[in-house]
Amino acid sequence: MEMLKETISALANRYAPVYIDVRRHLHAHPEISYQEYETSSYVQHHLQSLGISFITMADTGVVAIIKGKNADSRIIALRADMDALPIDEANDIPYKSTKPGLMHACGHDAHTAILLGAAKILQETSGLWEGTIKLIFQPGEERNPGGASYMIRDGVLENPAPQGIVALHVHPHLPVGQLSFRTGTVMASADELYISFCSKGGHAAAPHLTRDTILAASQLVVSLQQIVSRNNNPLNPTVLSITSFQGGHTTNVIPSEVKLMGTLRCLNERWRHEAHQLITQQVKHIGEAFGVATSLHIDIGYPTVLNNPTLTQNAWRLAEHLLGKENVSETEMRMGAEDFGYYAQKIPACFYRLGVMNTAKGITSGVHTPTFNIDEDAIETGMASMAWLGSQLSM
Repeated sequence: MEMLKETISALANRYAPVYIDVRRHLHAHPEISYQEYETSSYVQHHLQSLGISFITMADTGVVAIIKGKNADSRIIALRADMDALPIDEANDIPYKSTKPGLMHACGHDAHTAILLGAAKILQETSGLWEGTIKLIFQPGEERNPGGASYMIRDGVLENPAPQGIVALHVHPHLPVGQLSFRTGTVMASADELYISFCSKGGHAAAPHLTRDTILAASQLVVSLQQIVSRNNNPLNPTVLSITSFQGGHTTNVIPSEVKLMGTLRCLNERWRHEAHQLITQQVKHIGEAFGVATSLHIDIGYPTVLNNPTLTQNAWRLAEHLLGKENVSETEMRMGAEDFGYYAQKIPACFYRLGVMNTAKGITSGVHTPTFNIDEDAIETGMASMAWLGSQLSM
């Protein structure tokens, strides 16, 4: 075990420059969710160059297999996502996005490069570890219904069936060279709310001849907050935010239609579905009170990400062995969402975080911002940790 750890660390150090270049290539050529055709082809060609067999699924997804000794004794999946975001990059770097309006602002370029690097290490050390590693390169993490759901639909958790699955995610507020783990709930569910109010509009000087959709919608925006503050346990984190209010175009007309959009984030699945019912009732009652027709569509999004305690504790212990206890910490729960939660509903899962922050280099921007970047020293840490966990983890 100790020899394998040292070998993996040495190989990660040796190959890090190669996979930094891979990351830079991917960063310069981002593709939006479910359009990752160039990225998928790049991943396939790289795996082919390493002599690793693979198949495709969910259109742009790629699934590869690496077998060690006693291949049937243990099967672990390692997952990376590949899609970018519709953001115009503001960084002045040599590998800046070449596609206006598209950017790897969530680190999926790093995730893909890291898993490719881990694949190379695992392939070269396959005579030193036991079991089978399933590599999952997944599309569409950033867009409902989530590429994970399509990969599962197409059989990614079958033939062979993994006993557990692991993924990392860049953490812009964790120093480079560090990892963080958490058992239990790690990230929130995410549902999208689409609400409309329709009625007879008219002249703003004669509101008595109209049914005021603006007033009705405004009342709903305020009253929805009572669902969280007066129906939910205060110890159960929840976010309900209306993020778009569209109605009217001038000062003297009460519009006939107002549209709202928003998000519901929960860390408890039972409460999540109870909140759906309360939102539905609130929209209906506000509409009736103001005499306007309403419609509500709740686009069910990603489930909570739930880390299996046994798998995560094992991964945490292995990470400490690899990097030292001083470089491994407990991560916080976050109200962001991740479609990795779909895998966690099916098999034991571990979702951990990779530090990419370096204040001395000015690398501190958060994900989903036009200035997001990583300290690329994190590529080596990520490769080593994924290869090490893949080679050792078991339930």
